Amino acid sequence: MKSEIITTIPPDIRDLLNEEAERINNVSFIDKDPVQFPRRFSRLQDIEIAAFLSAIIAWGNRKMICRDAERMLNLMDNEPYRYVMEEGYEDLNPDMNLHRTFFGRHFQYFLRGLHKIYSDYGSVDAFSASVKAGDSETPSWKLVAEMQKIMSEVNGGATCSQCLPVNLEQTALKRINMALRWLVRDDGIVDMGVWKSIPKSKLYIPLDVHVGNISRELGLLTRKANDKKSTEQLTELLRTIRPEDPVVYDFALFGIGVESRDVKGKVGMDGADC
Repeated sequence: MKSEIITTIPPDIRDLLNEEAERINNVSFIDKDPVQFPRRFSRLQDIEIAAFLSAIIAWGNRKMICRDAERMLNLMDNEPYRYVMEEGYEDLNPDMNLHRTFFGRHFQYFLRGLHKIYSDYGSVDAFSASVKAGDSETPSWKLVAEMQKIMSEVNGGATCSQCLPVNLEQTALKRINMALRWLVRDDGIVDMGVWKSIPKSKLYIPLDVHVGNISRELGLLTRKANDKKSTEQLTELLRTIRPEDPVVYDFALFGIGVESRDVKGKVGMDGADC
């Protein structure tokens, strides 16, 4: 039996989403979220590296994610672009544990790819523009597919799912969609808006277990899987409220439940593990 596709958001749920998005999309959010790390920098390349590295380890407890993102920046002497271009990562122990199942070898894999991108294009934003990611209906999946080619090329043909998902037909691409929210959205509050290659209207919700469960509880999503199709359906629905900026509602879907906000008469779930 096929899951029903929701096409309309009831007025009370729309009002809740707008209220929660405004409440959570606040500068006070920054200090407890991995977005704090790219925000430390002013140079585009430093911002990009900090954003992607912080995002690709963004699974598990937020405090642990922030702790380990801090460790990675310290490894780079808090000069990520210089570190990448000088290939400092080659001196690391590949078995060094950086975050849960993310090790030194994965860190090296990803930074080798970034070194190639920066050497050839100057920035990941310029690379994104060159592969016309913003022209795609699903820019983040297009970008990852093209980044994978570069990453694999400079790593002896290997892939690395710890860095970039390889099942692009199924994956929700949560971590990269989160990084792109930081880089593309330009309201000047939490997100940085430093990229020009992808319009914010084409961003997709970073769909994880918590956001998926809250979306189902609110009646925004009926599919059980937190996959690409669910990400597309949920984002398309949110575009009916704010077509120019649908992922502003990532703040709302994250916030509901994290602070035990009552949802439709029910106590929301603990969102510490995101």
